[in-house]
Amino acid sequence: MTILVTGAAGFIGSNFVLDWFQQSKEDVVSLDLLTYAGNLENLSSLSANPHHHFIKGNIGDRELVSQLLKKHQVRAVVNFAAESHVDRSIHGPGDFIETNIVGTYNLLESVRSYWNDLDETHKKDFRFLHVSTDEVYGSLSKTDPAFSERNPYEPNSPYSASKAASDHLVRAWHHTYGLPVLTTNCSNNYGPYHFPEKLIPLCILNALNGKPLPIYGDGQQIRDWLYVKDHCSAIRRVLDKGKLGETYNVGGWNEKANLDVVKTLCDILDELKPKADGTKYESQITYVKDRPGHDRRYAIDATKLEKELGWKPNETFETGIRKTVEWYLNNQDWVDHVVSGEYKNWVEKQYS
Repeated sequence: MTILVTGAAGFIGSNFVLDWFQQSKEDVVSLDLLTYAGNLENLSSLSANPHHHFIKGNIGDRELVSQLLKKHQVRAVVNFAAESHVDRSIHGPGDFIETNIVGTYNLLESVRSYWNDLDETHKKDFRFLHVSTDEVYGSLSKTDPAFSERNPYEPNSPYSASKAASDHLVRAWHHTYGLPVLTTNCSNNYGPYHFPEKLIPLCILNALNGKPLPIYGDGQQIRDWLYVKDHCSAIRRVLDKGKLGETYNVGGWNEKANLDVVKTLCDILDELKPKADGTKYESQITYVKDRPGHDRRYAIDATKLEKELGWKPNETFETGIRKTVEWYLNNQDWVDHVVSGEYKNWVEKQYS
């Protein structure tokens, strides 16, 4: 049997596939359209692995997805495929509607058709796991309790609204058609292979290149930070043990203000890669105009996942962020290839 991973060449998807092969020899079909954030180099270490099958394609291509499901006798689908950057959704929401809503709908329909034709044993064992975000819950004040699975959906950006819609579709396909689904809503991920438009990789690379470290507004926007490999272990646990139709929040129990995150990065770089002129990386911090509708705080209550499925993150923010900085310092070839072309154009447009 085989699992199908969509969005497999992206940041979280590629980490999941790489971690999967450290835990299992079960075949993986990796499906990715290879848009700007899908990078096949993320999976280059699997190029000679006979259990890994990469396919370039769109989750909205029903004929392709149906063929892959049948050909490989897929027993589970893990759906990472999504447009995921808030800033990009503000500038161009159409891509987010098309991928996150229409794409998820088409994927669900392909999977439902395949699942309906399975024999009863395989039908019972099949799973569709949909990976989503804490941003669907909206924003919190400093004193609000963290988001639990019971929080109402109150998305505030085109990105989070499109993900909220996709979550609702997944839920509806379970309750209406009986499709065996699971949903995870995670907090802010960080770690290896992170496309450098997001805060942590952007600031690491800008620091090393002597560029400004852009901080939106006052930098006091609070996020719960989750090391990507911890997220991958949580998804494996939910896929294996999760109750059908349920949602599980995945968090790192690490609430940090954006400014504090960047200062921590600077301190680690001062230690591991000190500047030749002796100045501190923190001197490169620059405050830029805040993004429209910027949510002030996200925080995940991952108690349900711990109590029901026995999962907790292994990394603290301090251990995870050091591993992340070290990875970027040790993988300069990957960085050089990523920062050419589309990425440069986007950063120039966004932070000029």
